[in-house]
Amino acid sequence: MGHLSFNCLCSLGKTQNNLKYVGWKIHLEMATLSEFTGNHILHHSTWISCCVDLTLIYGYISRVESKVARKQQEIDSKDAIILHQFARPNNGVPSLSPFCLKMETYLRMADLPYQNYFGGKLSAQGKMPWIEYNHEKVSGTEFIIDFLEEKLGVNLNKNLGPHERAISRAVTKMVEEHFYWTLAYCQWVDNLSETRKMLSLSGGGPFSNLLRWVVCHITKGIVKREMHGHGIGRFSEEEIYMLMEKDMRSLAGLLGDKKYIMGPKLSTLDATVFGHLAQAMWTLPGTRPERLIKGELINLAMYCERIRRKFWPEWHHDDDNTIYESEESCEGSKTHTPLLDFSSYSRTETFEDEGAENSFSRTPDTDFTGHSLFDSDVDLDDYTDHEQCK
Repeated sequence: MGHLSFNCLCSLGKTQNNLKYVGWKIHLEMATLSEFTGNHILHHSTWISCCVDLTLIYGYISRVESKVARKQQEIDSKDAIILHQFARPNNGVPSLSPFCLKMETYLRMADLPYQNYFGGKLSAQGKMPWIEYNHEKVSGTEFIIDFLEEKLGVNLNKNLGPHERAISRAVTKMVEEHFYWTLAYCQWVDNLSETRKMLSLSGGGPFSNLLRWVVCHITKGIVKREMHGHGIGRFSEEEIYMLMEKDMRSLAGLLGDKKYIMGPKLSTLDATVFGHLAQAMWTLPGTRPERLIKGELINLAMYCERIRRKFWPEWHHDDDNTIYESEESCEGSKTHTPLLDFSSYSRTETFEDEGAENSFSRTPDTDFTGHSLFDSDVDLDDYTDHEQCK
């Protein structure tokens, strides 16, 4: 029946849109009937067929929409960086993927103009994100950065010595090969219901909510299987969170009171760390990592805010004026302003000084000079001297 409905979908989908769902409707009716009659074997198999049919329908619609969008955009990667990544989520955060957020943040840090493409197509290696540049395709954030450094001559690590570069790579591997999996567990296994609310799917039509449920549970299964293969998934939930906390405390200790992870200057490591910590800050409400980063490890929260405000001026958040020592959050507003999708983005003319030079207002998140406590230019020594002069 599943193969038959797929054939029906392929043949009828080209003629009448309302017939795309014939196979799915047949399976849905069978599933309902099997539940009524108590035939559990038929019930489970037909519900699985429903999910498969919906996935095929969604894939078909997405491919059609992707082709149309591609023709409309007429994307040409000649002398242009095309960044392929997952669609923007519904909660105002740029991406639920630490690696997509890392890559886009890196491009902004390096001040490289780029175009986003949210077609949903994975790279030839099955990776996301990936880029096109001068008709060359590169996937894997590490290889993308190496490629851009070679082709465009950018280098965020030029201020690092050999010893610092070694530390940077070691921390990168801890974040991407260990801390990442604990975040994935929290995001796609333990906190799946909240993640499902944030997930954005195009082309679902009347089945958007059901498709979102299907995609989330498929992803949950994939994450659990890959975590088991990695080894970290063989531990208990408490042990996984214990490992996560150790990684977060290591990052907090390494950062200390510095502006960036490796010192006063940005490095590629900051894009990596921000891409991951931002998930704990803004995509995992009420979870242990969120409570930890906004409570005890406040320097990590301030670090994330510093980078968000500097490199993501269009990314607004409900807690922009929140002091993160408190776990209490504002319940007054639950709406999020959609993040702008720049067809072409460059940071060069984005960050201009606003307001009069000598005018400022003192707010709970500003210091005695009027600078934001999240501003990377705040000098803690000046603050200490001011306090001693009182």
